[in-house]
Amino acid sequence: MPHLWLLSLVVAATGVAPVQQSLPSYELGMPAAVAWTAPHVAPITDHDSLARGAQTSDPSAFQHADSSLAQHPPLFTRRDRWLAGAFAVATVAVMPFDQPITEEFRDPWPQQRAVLHHLADGFNFIGSPGVLFGSVAAYGIGRVTGSRRVAAMGLYGTEAIVVSGAVTGLIKGIAGRARPYLNDNDPDSFVLDRGFHGGDSSFPSGHATAAFAAAAVVSGESARWWPNATRFITPAAYGGATLVALARIYSNKHWASDVIMGAGIGTLTGLAVVHFNAAHPHNLLNRWLLGASIAPETNGALIMWTIPTQ
Repeated sequence: MPHLWLLSLVVAATGVAPVQQSLPSYELGMPAAVAWTAPHVAPITDHDSLARGAQTSDPSAFQHADSSLAQHPPLFTRRDRWLAGAFAVATVAVMPFDQPITEEFRDPWPQQRAVLHHLADGFNFIGSPGVLFGSVAAYGIGRVTGSRRVAAMGLYGTEAIVVSGAVTGLIKGIAGRARPYLNDNDPDSFVLDRGFHGGDSSFPSGHATAAFAAAAVVSGESARWWPNATRFITPAAYGGATLVALARIYSNKHWASDVIMGAGIGTLTGLAVVHFNAAHPHNLLNRWLLGASIAPETNGALIMWTIPTQ
């Protein structure tokens, strides 16, 4: 089954490439804290380094961050642009093989294996809505436990999934590509604007987009905060995303080129989200959503925001 091995290598190689980038580490700093509790008030400490700026009214913390913005990575680095080109080339290169790859996945041997069906169902769920649920859950767990790093990973993952999903949805509508289960003999069935009016929205894969967006954020954030664990976290994140992509083909929901393009959009969006938040740690969403801490109380919950006063 040569095409299956080729496809797995293409998706995995293009998806894992960017994880070696190193990003500077920043903490969210703000000069004042406002607390609201229901119904009792008690002191709270962010055990994972609640913004250094919340402990001081010295505005120099902001001046230092602002003066160093020019040294931060751009939204898309040169490496990211090369990666975008690689995904585009891979998508075009695989298109002539879309039909034979689909035929191999639809072969009786893999389709008659119950374990493969169960695995495909599981990874389809992970692709959507699993990674979105997981990102939101990570944010909530980070807020409740006082771990800003976990909360940031969840927030950035959610941002990447939502933004990349909007990009993929727009392309789906414009491209109007027929899904293989509707017409498995014509992978070249593209009709402009058709995707907005029916089920012909195969290109690109939304599940692959979400999975790789989450993988890029997990890999990028783990490289910042837990560099020694990156060699384990990165392969697991991108490996799981690759299995989501393969599950979409196995389930006859997408052509191979659909999942490669989705992987590219998701990966690049995830990297852009990580770069943006590294360069702008005091952006609006970070101030409001990472500046909030939640702690359970005996008769309620304590919610604390750190907000700028100057």
